[in-house]
Amino acid sequence: MKHLIGRQKEIKKLQQYTTSMKSEFIAVYGRRRVGKTYLIREVFANQFAFQMTGRDRVGKADQLRQFHTSISRYNKINPPEKPAKDWFEAFNQLIDFLELIEGDEKKIIFLDELPWLDTPKSKFLSGLEYFWNSWASARRDILLIVCGSAASWMITNLLNNRGGLHNRITGRIKLAPFTLAETEAFLKYKGIAFDPYQIILLYMVLGGIPFYLDNVEPGRSATQNINALCFEKGAMLRDEYDNLYASLFKKAGRHKAVVEALAQKKKGLTRGEIKQISKLPNGGRLTRILKELEESTFIRQYRPFGKKERFTLYQLIDPYSLFYLNFIQKSSTDDENFWINAHETPIYRAWSGYAFEMVCLHHIPQIKKALGIGGVQTSVASWYNEAAQIDLLIDRKDQVINLCEMKFSIQPFTITKSYAEKLRHKIGTFQTVTKTNKALFLTMITTHGIAQNQYAYLVQNDLSMEILFET
Repeated sequence: MKHLIGRQKEIKKLQQYTTSMKSEFIAVYGRRRVGKTYLIREVFANQFAFQMTGRDRVGKADQLRQFHTSISRYNKINPPEKPAKDWFEAFNQLIDFLELIEGDEKKIIFLDELPWLDTPKSKFLSGLEYFWNSWASARRDILLIVCGSAASWMITNLLNNRGGLHNRITGRIKLAPFTLAETEAFLKYKGIAFDPYQIILLYMVLGGIPFYLDNVEPGRSATQNINALCFEKGAMLRDEYDNLYASLFKKAGRHKAVVEALAQKKKGLTRGEIKQISKLPNGGRLTRILKELEESTFIRQYRPFGKKERFTLYQLIDPYSLFYLNFIQKSSTDDENFWINAHETPIYRAWSGYAFEMVCLHHIPQIKKALGIGGVQTSVASWYNEAAQIDLLIDRKDQVINLCEMKFSIQPFTITKSYAEKLRHKIGTFQTVTKTNKALFLTMITTHGIAQNQYAYLVQNDLSMEILFET
């Protein structure tokens, strides 16, 4: 596992499953390119009793041929003569093979890209159900790990299954993108020694997606890498948006309609506003789409401070989707230096401020740690009315509320006279409207800290970008 960056909790979980006193059925899921397959293969060093990967856009017969090829590779003594005619026969071939393996240690079976195996009318799920319920679950030595990027399939057919696999999953691992600390470690592993500012620039576009980060080249600045990955001819991420959603969701057009509606409003939309803008019908289908997008870490839902549940907002928080909809989609394929030329323009400054806020939202535990309240019970929200808006507040059990202002700049941020007046107005409005009796701490989260002048006294907590890299 020397090549694994981060993922310590997930590694520990997977290792614990190998020593349990019962068979385990583990679902590993997460968005495309987040490193699910790599994690599993590295943890178990490819020491599988059986492993196969589903194939995209092929039918049942081709999947069964792939199964036959895989089992023949593992069962060298008595391989099946020909591919199984259905999934019941295929899983029986697997059972026959596994029963030949001696010893009490866990026999690890890894089925990768599981949703692709479930082709129309194939009865794959029935075969999997038969394998687990009638054989594997009755033993103590089976560790079945299934993996897939198609969030809608994994959630509906495994995690929320209402049939024979209902409550059969014994463990789940939702693999999230890298944090900034993990991103820094990954880049160092690749021989790229960026400072925190350059790493945050990359993160604001690529998020913590290992596959995207793996294509960052040494010897280029963050801006040059972003330009190469997104705007040059044949750029890897120019067409990634459509491929990304199509790989995750069966009818991706609906999910993209929600994402594109959310991209129009920074603070997010209510369910009713999403319905109106996306033109999708309200009801169970919209509920499912929102749940799947949230599980895939594209959006978050939150309730503004002091508001009731019906005011719950959904907000787009995926860096790449935001960047694509703001820039890549609108750029010409002939402008290969689009991002280099856009640098420090008004549209760049507006985007970078919002993108930095998203980076902060992805690192709330690090912010709490820097404030010394890692162990304090808190709730995180935003607040707004017609007169003022606070994008992040941390409501603490110790009778304090941190009102957070996040500012992205290339040098220490200066609180001017006009901005100081705006801050006083914002804090006063919040106190008057909410009638809170808690202490209000103005907290600045900036790239390089705040410049010391006559207005710096307004700030109780001055946090610079380095705190976002804490583990």
